[in-house]
Formats: sequence, C-alpha cells, structure tokens
Amino acid sequence: MRSGPLGSLSPRTLLGVAAVLVALALPLVLPPFQVTLLTNILIFALVVTGLVLLTGIVGLTSFGHAAFMGVGAYTTALVSTRLGLSPWLGLPAGLLVTGTLAALLGAVTLRMQGHYLPLATIAWGISLFYVFGNTPALGGNTGLTDIPALELLGLRLTGPRPYAYLALLSVLLAAAGAQCLLSSRTGRAMRALRSGPLVAEAFGVPTFRLRVQVFVLSALLASWAGWLYAHNQRFLNPTPFGLQSGIEYLFMAVVGGAQYVWGGLLGTAVLTDLRERLRDTLPALLGQQGNFETVVFGILVIAVLHGARRGLWPVIERWLPSAGLRRLEHAGTLPTRAPVPRGEVLLDVRGAVKTFGGLRAVDDVSFTLHAGEILGLIGPNGAGKSTLFNLVTGVSPATAGQVLVAGHDVTRASPGAVHRLGVSRTFQHVRILPELSVLENAMMGGYARARAGIVRSVLHLERAEEAALQREALAQLERVGLQAHATELAGALPLGQQRLLEVARALVGDPALLLLDEPAAGLRHGEKRELAAVLRRLQAGGITILIVEHDMDLVMSVVDRLVVMSSGQRLAEGLPADIRRDPAVREAYLGVDLPGAGAA
Repeated sequence: MRSGPLGSLSPRTLLGVAAVLVALALPLVLPPFQVTLLTNILIFALVVTGLVLLTGIVGLTSFGHAAFMGVGAYTTALVSTRLGLSPWLGLPAGLLVTGTLAALLGAVTLRMQGHYLPLATIAWGISLFYVFGNTPALGGNTGLTDIPALELLGLRLTGPRPYAYLALLSVLLAAAGAQCLLSSRTGRAMRALRSGPLVAEAFGVPTFRLRVQVFVLSALLASWAGWLYAHNQRFLNPTPFGLQSGIEYLFMAVVGGAQYVWGGLLGTAVLTDLRERLRDTLPALLGQQGNFETVVFGILVIAVLHGARRGLWPVIERWLPSAGLRRLEHAGTLPTRAPVPRGEVLLDVRGAVKTFGGLRAVDDVSFTLHAGEILGLIGPNGAGKSTLFNLVTGVSPATAGQVLVAGHDVTRASPGAVHRLGVSRTFQHVRILPELSVLENAMMGGYARARAGIVRSVLHLERAEEAALQREALAQLERVGLQAHATELAGALPLGQQRLLEVARALVGDPALLLLDEPAAGLRHGEKRELAAVLRRLQAGGITILIVEHDMDLVMSVVDRLVVMSSGQRLAEGLPADIRRDPAVREAYLGVDLPGAGAA
C-alpha cells in the first residue's frame, strides 16, 4: 500500500530488488554444503511464512505445522513410489490432502480460546507424528526410501544448486503472495482478528470462516515445504515432523518478527544457520553429545523477547527508507447504498428487554429514529445505554422485544448482518489497529463493500477494489479533517484524532445509520468542538446518527431529539429544550442542572 511516488520505484522497492538479485547469486557462489544449507533454510521458510500469517497476524498459535509438512511429504512420496506417478503430481495431491485435513481440524479446534487452542495443536501434531511412525504403508519408523528426484525439461534436480533455485522460486512466490494478501481487505481483516473479533465483526468480517481459511492456507504452505523436502532428501522418516520441529518453526517466526513476512525469512535463516554451527561446536566444547542447541534457542528467544519484543526485523526496518503514499489508479468502483428518504423510520426499537440472570439491564424500551435525525441516548451510569447500543448493533441479542433497521428484524442478527443493512459504529473505548497507517485503518471500514477474498488477494487480482477503497477512505479522512495524517501510524495519533479516525472508518462503510458510542470521552474542549462540527457536517450530508454520550454540552448542541434512560427503562423522550426542563430527568442526574436548564 505505501510506496514511492507514482511511476517510480521507491528506495524500499530498489532494496527488495537488490535482495532478490543477491539471493539469485548465492547458489552460484556458495560452496555445495552451504548451498544445501540454503535449500533447507528456504524449505523451512515456507512453513514459517504460514506461521507468520496464522500466529503473527491472526494471533492463533500452532505447534503442529511440522505435522502438516509431514502430510505433504508422505503424500508425494506415496504418489511417486507406490503409485508410480510423476513427483510433480505429488504437489497438488499433497495440497489436497493437507487442505482437507486442515479444514477438518480447523473447524473443530479454532473455536477454542486461550491456551486450549495451542494445547489442541500439540495434541493433533503428536497424533499425526505417531501415525507417520506406526503406519506400515508409510514405512513406519524406518521410513520410506527411493523417493524419485524431480525432473524439469529433462534435467534431474539432484544437484544442490538446481534444487536451491526451485526452493528459492517457491519462497519468492509464497512471500510475494503473502505480502499481497496482507495489503488487501482480507489482510486488514486478519490483523483485526488479532485484537479480538469485535471490530472485525462490526464491519462484516466472517471471523470464524476467515480463521479457518488462514489456518488452511498456512497448512498448505507447510505441505508445499514437505513436497520440496521429500524430493530433496529422497528419504523420509517421522523425525523431522515431530513436536520439536513445530516448536522450532515458532522460534524462527518469533525471533525474526512474527508479524512480518520478511521477519519470518530472517528468523529462519538465523536459527537454521545457528543450529548447524552449534551442532558442530557445542559437543566439542562440552565434551559430550546432546541436543544442546535447543537450550541455546530457548535462551535466544528469551533474549529477543526482552530486547526486541517484536523480533529482529522491526529493528532492521527502522534503518530502511520511509515510504510515502502511493495512490492506486485502477478504475475500480464500490457499491453505494440508495439514500433513505428523509423522515422515514430507519431504526425502530420495540419493547426491547435484555436480562442477565435476574438483572434487567434493559427493561421494555421503545423509540424510533428517523432518517436525517441526530438522536441522543443519555442517562446516568448504569442506565443501560451501552447494553441497548449492543442490542441495536447485534453484539448482544435481545431477550425480548424487537429491533428493526430499515424494516428488517435484526433482533438476533449478527453484527456483520446488521452492518450490511447500513449500520456502522464506533466504540466506547477506541479500537484501532495501531501498527497500521491511518489510511489502512479507514479502509478497514469498507470491508463489506468489496468482494475479493484470500485467493484473489494472494494472486494480486484485487487492485481495482483496493483503489476504490483507498479513494473512499481518503475522502472520508478529508471529511473529518485527517487527510494530512493518512500515512502516519494510527497508534501515534492523539486520542481526539483516533476517535475521529473511528468515525472516518465507520463512514467508509457507506452507512445509512451511524452509531457513536461516547465519542467525546477523554477529549479536550477544543477537540469536542471539532467533533460537534464534524457531526453537523455529517448530518448535512445525509447521515443519520444515534449518539450515546455523557457530555451534556456536546449532546445538547448537536441532537434533534433525546431519549433518556434510567435503571434500564426509558425515562423521557423529546426535544432538548423539553428534556432540560423535565423534573424526572434532572432528578435522575442527582439534581445537577443540565446545560441550559432554567427554573422548572
């Protein structure tokens, strides 16, 4: 997304080209043993790239990906030795078997939360390891031999240098596809999953399905690595596909930088090379044999987590040239929503009830919101405002009653389904992706307006949609006064601008109804005035707004009508002037005069 000026190559791009040229030269200049080590690094890097996507980006820890590598390796071995088919057919066969198995395992295990998921990956990783070692057709613990070499255009890829180029091509394709994926709508949704599903679901992301898709993709990369490994070694036994190997792959991702594709490659190179050196030097230094390199790996991970918690790659990246904004020029368009006629009922809450055990947090609340209005929902702490807000947005289903959006019953609809009906929201506590730019955060709001999924994104076929999303996001950032900050990291913005960024992100979704959950919380006086001006501009532009807010000065200055809640019930409804004079409302606020309130 971010690169140099249009029509020129940025310094980062030039450095990337230089790195590729160096990599292409290495198999020619290194001695044979080093070329073999390079090939192993490249094969392992495929597995680690999958873990970067799954663990570093999505936040799902897996210790079992070495087993997926084994599935790919054993499948191609059976295809070529038992069936006598071309080893090249072993790659699609391995991908098919691994993808099917990963989809089944993902459907079962990815619903688990916390430490249960890593434990589940350990369980099925160990299970597959013992399947490899105890299945006679797979050679048992003795293994499979006489796996044929790959042939390309009549050339047998048995020497270390030709095979290194095949492995290098595989890694370059996988890394390029991963980078394309991460710069797409799907990649932004994947990053949103890491901080929890709430933001992703609010903008229409099918969170569980996306988790399974990324899990399968990461397993396919491991299977690809297994195919390369089998025809490079031409012998298989279960040892390389056990739990220890799975842990080492995670070490590689963490040390290099688990949230960066190039970090995964760096960590693989560092640890694989270090392991080979330690295997030779440590037994000589200690005077006895043993897997002492594993101890060193553990110490290294601890040191990295203390000194560079995000891995080695971010440390290197600080020295790379900064990138500007590249405007995508593809002629893409996004679907737009037909405007709702002004005055038509857009939101209709009918007798909403929400209970938590014996507590009635929302008790028979009804109100309507008409297109073109700004409606304020106010009340003292504990009044039930946020709970009612969650009923409207689909975060929490109502126990009784109905919630209708544009005539559609959304009482028990998911947040994504509510969003697709034209509802966008902000959050009481700011929820942005701090490691992404302001522009990328805003583009997240348009997820449901685009269609490109994982496959199109990996193949870089989503550029037209990305260009349209970028234009829309820039327009909405300008609308809230943040266009000048588009290339800055969102986490570096002050709180007031982060809240405006949330508004811009919601507007990219082309909402008919915008729900703001305490947008003025923590803002200074000047920032509140700026927010009020933005809300008036939005209303003038045809946006209908429901605002939950404690700041009475802000609310009274921008809303058309107010609904007041107290103890879960609707206490009053009316114009701001009427609400100011309502004795019950003033009593609910503990006798504190509301702004503009005169004598009762």
